[in-house]
Amino acid sequence: MSDQCIFCEILRGNSPASFTYEDDTVVAFMDVQPITHGHMLVVPRDHAVLMADLNETVAMRTFRVARKLASVARSTLGAGGVNLFVADGEIAFQDVPHFHVIPRYPNDGFGLTFPERYSQPPGRAELETIAAAIRAANP
Repeated sequence: MSDQCIFCEILRGNSPASFTYEDDTVVAFMDVQPITHGHMLVVPRDHAVLMADLNETVAMRTFRVARKLASVARSTLGAGGVNLFVADGEIAFQDVPHFHVIPRYPNDGFGLTFPERYSQPPGRAELETIAAAIRAANP
């Protein structure tokens, strides 16, 4: 655990949380600043800086719990859909690796904005260059 991580503080019992799920690997609790009704955070118990720092088992367990809670949000809260949002890296709004489970409702006000270049997609050659670099780096 980290001394400066709010999620670690919650797990130590030093900060309050409204838990929706707990096991020996993963916890989930209500977001204190929810985007929509029922917005939850799913967090591994082990502190890590990035998702890549988590072992495969913990990372997959965290996703499985997020997926399960998405289903529960649909059946219990009447959500018409759910966004599972992974925050991985400071520039991606991450504190520690975690999943947001964001139940979606008609006219809930939440949306995604895309940069201007989205309407001008790259050509196939550029996509192939990027794909080749990723394939070459993939073990």
